Amino acid sequence: MSDLETITQKITAAVGENSGLGKVVKFDFGDIGKILINAANVPNVVSNEDGPADTTIQISIDDLKAMAAGSLDPMMAFMMGKMKIQGDMSVAQKLAPLLKG
Repeated sequence: MSDLETITQKITAAVGENSGLGKVVKFDFGDIGKILINAANVPNVVSNEDGPADTTIQISIDDLKAMAAGSLDPMMAFMMGKMKIQGDMSVAQKLAPLLKG
């Protein structure tokens, strides 16, 4: 199983049917692929499709795994340019609890 598939499964489990985000969020891993979280509707849907999003987060899979493991602080990742956020920043902040573990 690829890193993208593994992370997609973990995010799907973390998001559940109703994450409370109320928005569409896209993780863009460049050439590796994307994860689209459609939390605008219930049940929430997580896929590897590309599409419009309220918030797009550009990050490497390794950096996302480091954040989930707690070894990379999301604010530091943003300040160091390891994570770029386009769109609604408040949605990105709400994601933090879902990405732990």
